[in-house]
Amino acid sequence: MSATEGVPPALAGLRVALVHDWLTGMRGGEKCLEVLAEIFPAADLYTLVHQKGTVAPVIESRRVTESFIARFPGGRKHYRWYAPFFPLAVETFDLTGYDLVVSTSHCVAKGAVTRADTLHVCYCHTPVRYFWDLYPDYFGPGKGGVLSRATAPLLAHYYRLWDRASADRVDLFIANSAHVRDRIAKHYRRRSRVVHPPVDTAAFVPAEGAPGVNAPYLVVSALVPYKGVERAIRVCAARGVPLRVVGTGPDESRLRGMAGSGVRFDGWLSAVALREAYRDCRALIQAHEEDFGIAPVEALAAGRPVVALRRGGASEVVTQECGVLYDEPTDAGLSAALDRFESRSFDPAILRHRSLDFSREAYRARMTDVLTGAWRLFQTRDGAPYPLDAAID
Repeated sequence: MSATEGVPPALAGLRVALVHDWLTGMRGGEKCLEVLAEIFPAADLYTLVHQKGTVAPVIESRRVTESFIARFPGGRKHYRWYAPFFPLAVETFDLTGYDLVVSTSHCVAKGAVTRADTLHVCYCHTPVRYFWDLYPDYFGPGKGGVLSRATAPLLAHYYRLWDRASADRVDLFIANSAHVRDRIAKHYRRRSRVVHPPVDTAAFVPAEGAPGVNAPYLVVSALVPYKGVERAIRVCAARGVPLRVVGTGPDESRLRGMAGSGVRFDGWLSAVALREAYRDCRALIQAHEEDFGIAPVEALAAGRPVVALRRGGASEVVTQECGVLYDEPTDAGLSAALDRFESRSFDPAILRHRSLDFSREAYRARMTDVLTGAWRLFQTRDGAPYPLDAAID
């Protein structure tokens, strides 16, 4: 692809930089970055650390500048050891040569420093969750080691001050969900546009027939305490129905210990195996709050319904025709939702059609539209209110 092929016409010729927290695998944030890298094939990329070979070729193939953390002992593998240095590290990037900087941030990428005549747009996955909304889940009583619990209050205080101050460096925020839009408003006192992240809906097409009567429910999640996997295990065991768990994490040993013979743990699966897991399930269960949550969209793309807690991104994805949402984050709440689910039927074609609202193509089109509008407003901002919150509908 040439340096300008695919670039929106209004943005052609701009010197563009992408800033990302870290490159250590292809998760949801990296899927967003991948599409941005396709939109801007000549853009340079800045990140705290880069573990080569862990991300998509379109990302690997460009010039990547790492921070000084990559040169610390064990910096690329154990970068979280150096969390107190993250704000300084992102501020050391020299972005003076760029017209447009697009950061994709769930930690510190949005704190990059730019010139006054550089447009900085941040695609925000969330304000730093472990120091804002989910601080008790990471550092509350009984969480983590003695050292982390002792140092967490001071580190969190420092991060909150820096995080709030550095938000003012962003000219326009784009939130990955209405849920995150509300967090940005709360913690940063800023308005933001909503552009849902991309899901590879083409990889999760429905099967020809329906799953069998003994098909399991499915959970696709990192295995950490706040993800609600324990609740799904308890409720499915109490109802005598099988459950399949896809994912790994620090809570895996404990969950395996409490699970009965009706629970199957698969770890992380290949793309093909994950597609088959969706196709073969009775429904996806999401018993926790997600900022957006890609798994429900993948399930819908594969023609399978979703039973989810009515919080966070699930409430923006799952409609009445696509599954069951429930309000009480309890075992009884989930069990009642499964009762309602099992009394209904769902049309795979409707589920599939709903998923296409969150496709890679939809994300690319919406991001292109927002970035183009932001650049035009930035170029004509003389005397206009600033930052570019005026670009928000």
